[in-house]
Amino acid sequence: MKPRAGIIGPNDSVQLITEIANEYRDRLQPVPYIYQLPEEATNIVLNNQDVIDLWILAGPALFNPFQKSAVKQPFFLLQLDGASLTKTLVDIGYNDQRSLERISIDTLSERDVYETYRDLGIPSDQIYVHEYTNETPLENLLAFHQKLIQDGKVDISITSLRSIYDQLSSQNITTYWVAPTRSNIRRTLSSAVQQWETIHFKQSQIAAILVKVQGMEKKADHNMVSYDIHRLSLEIQAAILNFAESISGSFVTIGIGIFVIFSTRGSLEEPENSVTSLLERLALIADLPSNIGIGYGDTALTAEENARLALNHAQNYDSFCAFLVDHNGTIEGPLKEQETISFQYRTENKEISEKLKHSGITITTFNKILSVQNRMGNGSITSTQVAEWLKMTPRNARRILTGLVEEGMAEIIGDEAPSSKGRPRKIYRVSNTSELTNK
Repeated sequence: MKPRAGIIGPNDSVQLITEIANEYRDRLQPVPYIYQLPEEATNIVLNNQDVIDLWILAGPALFNPFQKSAVKQPFFLLQLDGASLTKTLVDIGYNDQRSLERISIDTLSERDVYETYRDLGIPSDQIYVHEYTNETPLENLLAFHQKLIQDGKVDISITSLRSIYDQLSSQNITTYWVAPTRSNIRRTLSSAVQQWETIHFKQSQIAAILVKVQGMEKKADHNMVSYDIHRLSLEIQAAILNFAESISGSFVTIGIGIFVIFSTRGSLEEPENSVTSLLERLALIADLPSNIGIGYGDTALTAEENARLALNHAQNYDSFCAFLVDHNGTIEGPLKEQETISFQYRTENKEISEKLKHSGITITTFNKILSVQNRMGNGSITSTQVAEWLKMTPRNARRILTGLVEEGMAEIIGDEAPSSKGRPRKIYRVSNTSELTNK
């Protein structure tokens, strides 16, 4: 499906962008929206966002109105650069035979302006620039040009905003408007199409959600009334079925206490469809360990394989948690906690694999430790932190870190005073894969 691109801006810009957008008609459907003032953009978005997939903004003044509108769709801002200014300077100097000195210029960066003048071999000591940021009031840009004209410092104003161009022109100030070049527009349109297709591809990926409630088979072995067992099973199934319905998924029971839901990544990643809510519901229904593994993939088979891997990590981590394995093999979790870690479970570096094998450490454990170290934010880690995050004993954590030091994959960089009596704890720095490869 081709995305519908809402193109917002003044008449001249919208016409030019729409004309060039027709070059992308196989991948994009342009929908023009013309305004008189940038402030009108907010209402345009609010009234039309249900029929638009992405937005193309014709100028920087639209950034703030878009933020205020809390637009849900991605938007892309046309960027001006030295090439845009060069085109305007050609109009001034070649077509209109005017001097290219004593000019005030807004919006463009000082670097782009002065580099353009230097490349053209034109003196720039009488060129005044007012850069634009998202916090810059438009009236400041207008006042910038007006004051320089009144003080007799400039003869010409160059603006990138059509509304300021119209106001300056109405005051009989010689004004030129910097418009995006065709290459600027094509670059923005290409980026918009590529990003939308990437987002759309990810959202259409298959999502497999494996849910396992452990101990259901043992319930039947106890002196529990069979009706109570059935009621519990039906309550669990109802909770999972309701979640499956919320993400427009299909639901299948594949064993005692084991269920699988198939849906799409886009549906599952909606903010209101968090798997943590399902975990909380299961915890209320049954006092049994419950875990969820989520897998994304281009096929149902790949998604299910990733979900099984994610479920395995969830079960090894804690009684009530969820893990996710992305289509590229990245593992993220535990999802139920505010802070999560992400890591890879494979490596193509044979030297690293051999060192880990020699020290008795799996690539998954090594990458988890790297992820925890990154999470700490100071480039170091202790055995206590490893033990806490990886759910292992401090002794085992110390053994792993010592093994990494012996293989040259980590180093001791200091000591940390213990919170109670005892020996100081060593502080380690684990080398990442790129550092190990370059050693």
